[in-house]
Amino acid sequence: MLEAPGVEEAALPRADVGTAISTLRLKKGCRFCATTLEHVFVDLGMSPLANSYRRFGDLGKREYFFPLRAYVCAECFLVQLEDSESPEAIFSDYAYFSSFSNSWLDHARRYVDEISERFGIGGQSQVVEVASNDGYLLQYFVERNVPVLGIEPAGNVAEAARRRGVPTRVRFFGQETAHDLVREGIRADLLIGNNVLAHVPDLNDFVRGLKILLADDGVITLEFPHLMRLMAENQIDTIYHEHFSYFSFLAVERIFAARGLCLFDVEELPTHGGSLRIYARHARDGARPVSSRVADLRQRETEFGLASLDRYLAFAGQVHETKYRLLELLIAAKRSGKRVVGYGAPAKGNTLLNYCGIRSDFIDYTVDRSPHKQGLFLPGTHVRIDDPGRIRETQPAYVLILPWNLQDEIMEQMAYIRDWGGKFIVPIPFAQVID
Repeated sequence: MLEAPGVEEAALPRADVGTAISTLRLKKGCRFCATTLEHVFVDLGMSPLANSYRRFGDLGKREYFFPLRAYVCAECFLVQLEDSESPEAIFSDYAYFSSFSNSWLDHARRYVDEISERFGIGGQSQVVEVASNDGYLLQYFVERNVPVLGIEPAGNVAEAARRRGVPTRVRFFGQETAHDLVREGIRADLLIGNNVLAHVPDLNDFVRGLKILLADDGVITLEFPHLMRLMAENQIDTIYHEHFSYFSFLAVERIFAARGLCLFDVEELPTHGGSLRIYARHARDGARPVSSRVADLRQRETEFGLASLDRYLAFAGQVHETKYRLLELLIAAKRSGKRVVGYGAPAKGNTLLNYCGIRSDFIDYTVDRSPHKQGLFLPGTHVRIDDPGRIRETQPAYVLILPWNLQDEIMEQMAYIRDWGGKFIVPIPFAQVID
């Protein structure tokens, strides 16, 4: 751990400093199989915690940076960070609210329509979502009069869900929570977890919890970013301390099988730069046959090299080029006197900016639709977060899209920058300018 210059004790948002530091320890064994981790997947240097947004009064205080280094397990090929951030440090007062993305809401609505029809989810079903955030998805089941329950560790986010009429428990999910719900008579006919698996420090406890809570003939669906897409498209900014693990289908299938759960189907989705939606059931439940898509994806991942250590060890060489190209573009823009600003304040953007050393000397400010982030400053780089309206006022030459996975949505929202000749910069997989 390194300390940035400062004269006062640091104030990490949402957590006591001593607690946060004590829980960031070297991970000596694989989270799944306990094999000693020896092989570096990628090293992104030292970085602050991606969601530790700073208030103005904190800018002169000491700020902590931690190694951002991912390893690959030589036994099960699970990619994972060497350090773990305390879940309490992340989620006690979370800054991410899913409902501020229109495209994500559309994705959730389509999921509810499709899954309800496919598995006959209705008024007699029990739907449970783990890491349910602000009720962005369960609200659409509520509209259908389907009984739902959200499990969400962040109290501030859970309260937003309750205001939407989504019953929500403030808890972390694992075996203990699952047993408590079963004792109450709750079993899930549909058990959902979107973009939570990467955030789980104890994978085996989490998956055991899923099995305990799942009804005998129930279905689990989980969505998470696909490691193969991360590697193919240099999505290095999806690596940050809050994401403990990065999954291929090969790895996640093995993890679930070890707990008596069978992955019987899989879909490849465009969300978050390329995600998987896996469908799981109890291994003993033979009513749902395994789809041909399972074998197809296994084969393609194997051909890509995800069953061979060499492919993982070659990834680091791709990463440097992404950094070089973005810096070359920004240096050229600044030397020609052009103003560059950012759009968005996502955790992934903080990884990218800190890894590349991009601060307010390159981008004047960034904007975000979430009022929970406006007025704060990005961790490490200390770039100010403003309301999107500031872009119209200052008319920059370039807008750097930090949540590049939402670039189509953002470019549609911000199309008016073309009125003064403004252009967009998309940083991943390699920096490019889009008129």
